[in-house]
Amino acid sequence: MYTNTRFGELMKGIPRGMFERLVKKHQADKYSKGFRCWDQFATMLYGQMTGSQSLRELELSFNSHEGHHYHLGTRAVRRSTLADANNKRDVALYESLCQQLLQRARGQVKSQVTNMLYLLDSTPVPLKGLGYDDWAANGHRTPGLKVHMILEANQYVPTYAGITPSNINDIDDARQMEIESGATYVFDKGYYDYNWWHRINEEEALFVTRAKHNAALNLVNSLSIEGCADHILSDEAVRFKYRRPGGGRINQYRAALRRVIVHREDHDTPLVLLTNDFVRTAEEIAALYKQRWQIELFFKWLKQNLKIKRFLGRSENAVKTQIYIAIIAYVLLWLYRKAEGTGRSLTDCARLLASAAFQRPRSEYSIWKRRQQQREELLALQGNLI
Repeated sequence: MYTNTRFGELMKGIPRGMFERLVKKHQADKYSKGFRCWDQFATMLYGQMTGSQSLRELELSFNSHEGHHYHLGTRAVRRSTLADANNKRDVALYESLCQQLLQRARGQVKSQVTNMLYLLDSTPVPLKGLGYDDWAANGHRTPGLKVHMILEANQYVPTYAGITPSNINDIDDARQMEIESGATYVFDKGYYDYNWWHRINEEEALFVTRAKHNAALNLVNSLSIEGCADHILSDEAVRFKYRRPGGGRINQYRAALRRVIVHREDHDTPLVLLTNDFVRTAEEIAALYKQRWQIELFFKWLKQNLKIKRFLGRSENAVKTQIYIAIIAYVLLWLYRKAEGTGRSLTDCARLLASAAFQRPRSEYSIWKRRQQQREELLALQGNLI
């Protein structure tokens, strides 16, 4: 009886029908000449999981498992064909696929978690040199791209991803994001826009962020910090002082805010937090902002375990394709780990797939179990003869 390989189980996270509908929508297979989008996706996903350093290495490694290609619905690949596909096949297909997969992960989290906690941040992808300078030099101090993400902190899975030039501010991308009622958003000073905060508040969502030192705020009243830990210095209700902060802008945020000031042992100045949450305690607000560090660790994990630092092509389309497939690989790995149910860490699952992508664990376990039974029967028979 046929059983899936580990890589086959991983790819089950992408329903083939959904993939083909997206291919048809973007007309991505129009000029495929036999090398379809599914072939490109399977090969690039394999390259992500095995850490392939070059197209030559990916070609040799993937084609060495030609016997498994049939069950994946794919075929052997030539590196020149793959390079052409990465350079010319519109990245919009993989962007759409990534967003649909992130929405699926978000739905799974919502079915298990009542208080959704979203962490917002971005990470730079530096690109400099021959081939990159033609399109990545945008006047920013770090030429290249920027990956914007929302991470659900309870389940440690992204629910939004966007790629922009590195000179695009975080808040510019955040304005395009959907706000979920009842959720809590935690972000740093890169998302400093009072009108965007107003939108979050109007959508009946919560936010926690850092205040800038020059924020003009009027004290409404002081809240009690009795019973709070020593690191909570103050808890206050405040309002913005000016309706027109300057530059012709109008501040739409007229509701009260909460200002929590927190002592930091490793800094000379305290941490000043602003939030529209008047229900949680001051300690809980401080703890929420501390969790923002998780998204920094997430970016670190992504860069250490997947391929978003060294690229198999130098065109803008090839680089973005590889980044989106890296994010897809992470979510598929997250789904694989949940389905496996062994309690392995995400890192262990990634290492296992890297070293044994085309092993069939169920078949191997069945063989081991049958041999154990035969050994026990033989020992029992020997015992009876004695």
